[in-house]
Amino acid sequence: MNKSLDVITIGRSSVDLYGAQIGGRLEDMGSFNKYIGGSPTNIAAGTARLGLRSALITRVGDEHMGRFIREELAREGVDVAGVKTDPERLTALVLLGIRDEEKFPLIFYRENCADMALCEDDIDEVLIARSLSVVATGTHLSHPRTEKAVRKALELARKHGARTALDIDYRPNLWGLAGHGDGDSRFVESGSVTARLQATLHLFDLIVGTEEEFHIAGGSTDTVEALRAVRNVSNATLVCKRGADGAVAFRGAIPDTLDEGESGPGYPIEVFNVLGAGDGFMSGLIKGWLEDASWPRALQYANACGAFAVSRHGCTPAYPSLEELTFFLERGVKTKALRHDEALEQIHWATNRHNDWSMMRVFAFDHRMQLEAMTGATTEKIGRFKELCLQAALVVQGGDSGYGILCDNRLGKSALHAASGTGLWIGRPVEWPGSRPLTLEPELGPDFGGLDEWPLDNVVKVLCFCHPDDPLDLRDAQEETIRRLFAAARRSRLEFLLEIIPSKVSPVDDETNAALIRRFYEIGIYPDWWKLEPMASRTAWEKACKAITDHDPNTRGIVVLGLEAPEEELAASFAIAAGFPLVKGFAVGRTIFAKAARAWLAGTISDADAVDDMQGRYRRLCAIWQDARNKSKEHEATETSHGRV
Repeated sequence: MNKSLDVITIGRSSVDLYGAQIGGRLEDMGSFNKYIGGSPTNIAAGTARLGLRSALITRVGDEHMGRFIREELAREGVDVAGVKTDPERLTALVLLGIRDEEKFPLIFYRENCADMALCEDDIDEVLIARSLSVVATGTHLSHPRTEKAVRKALELARKHGARTALDIDYRPNLWGLAGHGDGDSRFVESGSVTARLQATLHLFDLIVGTEEEFHIAGGSTDTVEALRAVRNVSNATLVCKRGADGAVAFRGAIPDTLDEGESGPGYPIEVFNVLGAGDGFMSGLIKGWLEDASWPRALQYANACGAFAVSRHGCTPAYPSLEELTFFLERGVKTKALRHDEALEQIHWATNRHNDWSMMRVFAFDHRMQLEAMTGATTEKIGRFKELCLQAALVVQGGDSGYGILCDNRLGKSALHAASGTGLWIGRPVEWPGSRPLTLEPELGPDFGGLDEWPLDNVVKVLCFCHPDDPLDLRDAQEETIRRLFAAARRSRLEFLLEIIPSKVSPVDDETNAALIRRFYEIGIYPDWWKLEPMASRTAWEKACKAITDHDPNTRGIVVLGLEAPEEELAASFAIAAGFPLVKGFAVGRTIFAKAARAWLAGTISDADAVDDMQGRYRRLCAIWQDARNKSKEHEATETSHGRV
């Protein structure tokens, strides 16, 4: 059978609610960030980020948290065919905090949880047969039902020639050996747990654990003796994690000291958060193991991934992409607190974003000032009209990808909220309409704390009327506002779109937009998206695109704005812009809605007529863009065939 997967993990799956405040007790936490969690779930996501084809076998509840896990895994690129929905049990929850580099208050909410109902019937032989490896974790050996499921998966893996691995992942609390308040306990001796583990160790080709975890697996608190006890029942390669001392691998007999094992380079970094470090380590190790790298090289991957994990907030969110790992291995440590390494953090952010937005057809109805000036406009009527705009957008979208909207919260709140979960890309403006110098909507507050209330699928969009010839005091004031806004967006885990319109300020030439773009990068602003006005010159587009890619090769891209241009003019501008792969599409508003808005606000057309008019115009613009893109690709193919590219 075709091995379409590299690794399947099996076991725990939970929602981690991570305390946002650092250094205090869990009792004193005031807010929490929500992430996917559970060792196998973390490893599935961590390996997917490293370019492996990953899948997870687990159970989740038939509720919001279960859907969150399933959706988040899919966004990470994990195959969820093995994720079963339990109709009776709730998804497990974990509350966690970061006290210091050693203490991590932790409460498991796992009483009769969904993943502990995993059973033999949940193990699909066809899925197992597709994979090069199966990775189990220790918790699911703690209960007869889940142990049978794990054993079946391992036996099927061997039947179909897959490798097998165990992350011991010993949590005494989850074996019933510690109380609810001792979730952070790492080791409690237990002869029965040792016996249960040793009964399965022969099924694995690779066994990974900390010294304490090998103590429980081997039944001795002397690490060398414990490793030898494990070796007596298993021929697996044993990898022992040693914290700040790195990790060592043993392929044969266990020597007298741990230092005699095969080791990989470690990284001298600040320890910020020890939770999830082992899962990050395991992700990197699996990458090396499956590519048959030497053990020192595989341990280098593992140690680097573990270093990322201990330096950041959360578990899965901390793990690196392949691009990030490659950059780190080549460049090395520049600052021990990796989360404060600006170059590294930018790569981390930009290469771990979710969703594919390689095509962008955006209906922009975030306009406020222009609608308020129309005859018959009231706050209530504008809000209702924006609901009609959303209806038109959804008609054109038809459930497909690559469509989006720009909508504000002040006048378009109902439409904005209704758009969530529809699959549309959602941009949300924050600038006060027409302001220069730039000022922001009051809802953000003086410290931009209003962003904390935004759904994570909303993109912060800010429009700045600026020009390279702006007076210095004006430039400084606008840049400071954007700099603070950008920092707040990143802090709130929101993508950022920067729209610049220099032509409304002063005359422009082929260099104008490029000069502005370079300036924003110079002051540390790395937009996920750029929104640029149509440029009639190919040279201007070339300069703008180069200014972006020179500073940020991982940018999402550019969308072209419309400025209420007629369709014919937009078609001409699209014909040029579509020739640049960095331009992903358009974000156009008044060309689509202006005629319908004037008539509807004046009471001369119905809701249905307004929707019909707007969806028709929007659909035509999508076709015009696609035609421009197709012609550009045909032209490029012709040039290539003639040797001119």
